[in-house]
Amino acid sequence: MPNTDASANVRYMVDDVQTAVDFYTTYFGFTLRSSAAPAFADVTRGNLRLLLSGPTSSAGRPMPDGRRPSPGGWNRIELVVDDLEVEVQRLRAAGLTFRNDIVIGPGGSQILLEDPAGNPIELFQPAAR
Repeated sequence: MPNTDASANVRYMVDDVQTAVDFYTTYFGFTLRSSAAPAFADVTRGNLRLLLSGPTSSAGRPMPDGRRPSPGGWNRIELVVDDLEVEVQRLRAAGLTFRNDIVIGPGGSQILLEDPAGNPIELFQPAAR
């Protein structure tokens, strides 16, 4: 069995692969690993490999019942930050789109924003222990 602790891969369907690459590398410190734009690219941050699949990628092909994979939804990647309020101010100043305001719970604080295709990203600051 392969080593499953090496990295985590997440696939996001996107409308425009290059726009998504620019977004993740500019605002969140991802590094471009490979690109076959306009169909596909993958970016990494630590042990997270984010697969960005455009409409012309194999992942974008219709299902047998005709449904097409599309961006959006509520499943998301979570990026842990040291100071949520500072990050929100930085990203709002850059014109990024948020789905909500900061929510505070027993485990910490979080907020959802969207990538250019509408895929959610959760920024999370753990509660002080």
